[in-house]
Amino acid sequence: MFNEQTVTENGMIDRLKGLSGVKWTYCHGENLPKQAQDIFVDEWLKDALCSLNPDIAKQPDYADEVIYKLRGVVLEARHTGLVKANENFHEWLMAEKTLPFGENGDHITINLIDFDNIDNNHFVVSQQVHYIAATEVYFDIVLYVNGIPLVVGEVKTATRPSVTWQDGAADFMGGKKHYWKNVEPFFVPNLLCFSSEGKTFAYGAINAQVKDWGPWHHTEQREEVLPGLASVLNSCEGLLNPQTLLQLLEAFALFSTVKTGKNTPPKRTKILPRYPQFEAAKQIVERVKKGYPRKGLIWHFQGSGKSLLMLYAARMLRTDNTLKNPTVLVVVDRKDLDTQINETFGGADVKNLIKVQSCKKLGQYIEQDSRGILITTVFKFRDLEIDDSNSKGLNDRDNIIVLVDEAHRTQEGSLGDKMRWALPNAFFFGLTGTPVSGLERNTFKLFGAEDDPGRYMNRYNYKQSIRDGATNPVKFEPRLAELRVDRAAIDEEFERLVRENNLDEEEKAALSKRAGKLAVMLKAPKRMAAISNDIAEHFISHVKPKGMKGMVVVYDRDACVQMYYLLAGKLGKDAVEVVMNVDQAPIKVTDGNKKDKVNKDWRKWKNELELHIEQADFERWQLIDGDAHKQKDLIEGYKDPSQPLQLLIVTAKLLTGFDAPICYCMYLDKPLRDHTLLQAMCRTNRLYEHNGQQKEMGLIIDYLGVFENLRTALAYNPDEIEGVVEGIEAFKELLPLQLQKCLDFFPGVDRSLEGLDGVLAAQECLPDNKKRDEFAAAFGVLAKLWTAINPDQFLTPFRVDYRWLAQIYESVRPVGQTGALVWAALGPETIKMIHEHTDINRIRDDIDELVMDENAIFTLTDKEQAQRARRLEVDLMGRLRGHDDPRFVALGERLEKLREEYEAGVIKAIDWLKGLLDVAKDSVKVERETGDHPVTEEDNVQALTKLFLETRPSSTPIVIQNVVEQIDKIVKATRFDGWQTSNSGPREIQRALVVTLVQFGLGKDKELFDKAYAYVEEHY
Repeated sequence: MFNEQTVTENGMIDRLKGLSGVKWTYCHGENLPKQAQDIFVDEWLKDALCSLNPDIAKQPDYADEVIYKLRGVVLEARHTGLVKANENFHEWLMAEKTLPFGENGDHITINLIDFDNIDNNHFVVSQQVHYIAATEVYFDIVLYVNGIPLVVGEVKTATRPSVTWQDGAADFMGGKKHYWKNVEPFFVPNLLCFSSEGKTFAYGAINAQVKDWGPWHHTEQREEVLPGLASVLNSCEGLLNPQTLLQLLEAFALFSTVKTGKNTPPKRTKILPRYPQFEAAKQIVERVKKGYPRKGLIWHFQGSGKSLLMLYAARMLRTDNTLKNPTVLVVVDRKDLDTQINETFGGADVKNLIKVQSCKKLGQYIEQDSRGILITTVFKFRDLEIDDSNSKGLNDRDNIIVLVDEAHRTQEGSLGDKMRWALPNAFFFGLTGTPVSGLERNTFKLFGAEDDPGRYMNRYNYKQSIRDGATNPVKFEPRLAELRVDRAAIDEEFERLVRENNLDEEEKAALSKRAGKLAVMLKAPKRMAAISNDIAEHFISHVKPKGMKGMVVVYDRDACVQMYYLLAGKLGKDAVEVVMNVDQAPIKVTDGNKKDKVNKDWRKWKNELELHIEQADFERWQLIDGDAHKQKDLIEGYKDPSQPLQLLIVTAKLLTGFDAPICYCMYLDKPLRDHTLLQAMCRTNRLYEHNGQQKEMGLIIDYLGVFENLRTALAYNPDEIEGVVEGIEAFKELLPLQLQKCLDFFPGVDRSLEGLDGVLAAQECLPDNKKRDEFAAAFGVLAKLWTAINPDQFLTPFRVDYRWLAQIYESVRPVGQTGALVWAALGPETIKMIHEHTDINRIRDDIDELVMDENAIFTLTDKEQAQRARRLEVDLMGRLRGHDDPRFVALGERLEKLREEYEAGVIKAIDWLKGLLDVAKDSVKVERETGDHPVTEEDNVQALTKLFLETRPSSTPIVIQNVVEQIDKIVKATRFDGWQTSNSGPREIQRALVVTLVQFGLGKDKELFDKAYAYVEEHY
């Protein structure tokens, strides 16, 4: 007969008994030398206390006193809660407690476990362990170390397909057994719990949610791990061998304070590593102790816990006495990542933690040989100056270890060079989810050691992460339709501009990139309105019902503002917020309280944007961008399901390093490429559980088709991309077939029959466990498909049948079932995303913000400036002579004063030119008012060129003529009647002028721009 004890339980015990090296000895629960009410095996614990503590060995009665105090810690759980009691007991296990057992009452450290020589410990595996507290239980497997129960396992039958490891885990978390509540004292000393049904294996810390349990494999296992007893026994041996257990206890069991909501008190939790974190952290420490190679690349999928990995590695490095008090430098490349890392380390109460606040402080810490864990952004190396004559840098100590998060982004340039110069003998370990392997930027070259196969030290890929439940799969829904970006439409619009303005080939070439830029279509008001309508409708119907939240990623800051007002009008201002980089300018204070309403930064933005922007909104966004506490408060509100904030609108911020598990859906309306694409997508892949509801996967709503060339954009092996994204259309195709497969179990049953009679009729079609298990497996797949699609109108015709099947499933499923066929609903691993007429490479070229800087840049010398000003002055003097109007006289006097100041060397040529532009603007105004010099339509179109040609000296350089003609050409192509009073007109003219000034080396002279624009505004 096959049951849970004969197959799984005995199999696991046999494997542990047969381990090579340090073994587990076996003792059946009924033979343990303890009473049912006892937690410890006192006899074994007392022996260990005497053997590990010489002072106690001299006075064995002291051992009884220690055991008495340990029982006191257990009793504290009823008042402090299980996690806090477990943390207090952990301090005893880690020899952090002392008692006055030495000579003359001196305090001595109390050792419960020997971590240095594990042979000195007593390891026992037991089964069917009887324990009585609030209720009476029999634990399937208990692992004792020196008489202390460190591990408890629950085992279920291996022969019923509808039963999973989650059923065993449920015994700890809830249901009738609810071990962590009903027999809480037994788990005060606990290190970990595990569960298995003979096919799969998972472990978790006390009070862990389902999402926090995980499997135990090896990162070398790239392919699917086939479920079965062999896999379970391998996991059992890998995790539960004495060496691994004691390493987990000594270096990896963490207690961290986690904020669960904006207005809820922090929660203390216990954290255990997943196996990739365990492996990689150990490899870092081993490599540092070995001394070679002095670098390593850790390539772990986005969302699989690199922050915790660095925390584990840093703690282990700091506590290893052989490394002689090392310095660990944790380097990130963004402020939001800096905040996240600081919260991870700070929440875990890491000792000797230093948060570097400035470039100056960083240099001081390094030069002053600070020991501990320093957390900084790579940009704080900016002010360091490399001194090639100094080979020692700022600190040449060889026990400095640098852990670089997101290693691909900032390490190729001067910042990476400065860091390596400052720390010439340091170890450098790069951690990334998206390495770059291009010619110009190559993560493998920077961090990958030549000795490492594939040039990575540890690898944990997409398929492994999703397979293990460390991250959720991400599906995408292309919603292109009429919103699709079509190059033909852009080209047609460009040709219309050419025809209507009679542009020659040179003019056509000058405008081609501008007319072809993606932003022209992406930010068109009608398109933005249509996108916002779709987002609001989808969010209300698909995301909000799940109790989760979303992000909107748009083209640029202009689009952020447009989208904010559009969505705020539909969802309410409390539901949406913008997080973006804002040019920082201090807000002036006039009386200590009242802000000066003349905020230059705000006025600049208001002039640049095509729509209305409220000053209060701008100032709020400026504060959020510039104040880390404000941004943290905003993000905490977003993460809190009870808070009204539902959607974050971003363009660059929060696309990397932003960890908000509540984020389910990303509305993507920005072309992304390379590693940024995968990083942004993975904001939605975090595990999340709220009110018993699990997030099954993340969702990307793709308005641009940016996923269509995903493999090319990321330049990865196609095999590594498989399983990252799943298409919703594939789920819709599968669901009707799976629904019918379930209905086929009940031929001839009247599904309209309600109540008990209807249930009994259906159950007659499932006469035995075999048939019920087959139905449970089929319905498990259907349920996963349904969850992935729901809520969606597509499901409407299937709802009645689905509800009926769900009712029947509930009536036959095993009691305590909390999950079934975890992987059955993942769907196809490879989704080919090819949509007609869209190419990510083309989009990437079109949105290059540097395109306007690719033209040749001329430098206007002082001599050329003077010549340009002289030409303008001659023309103005000719126009002003002969007028008696006092306004003309005054303008003439201004001109004469300007010329005298220039000739006397009081002002430079560029200042002379600025003054002349002012006079020119005022001259046109006076001429219009007096009618002395009417401005014709020809003047409007070619006025500047005409003025130049009439007055230029023969020696004027050709570059001056180019400046003048270019202004006329661009203005002619962009101006239209009433442009001065329109929303977009001034902005277009300003941009045209900026392009011209930049092209000729004058782009940074703001005063010249202002005066030139004022003249253009008055004249045209």
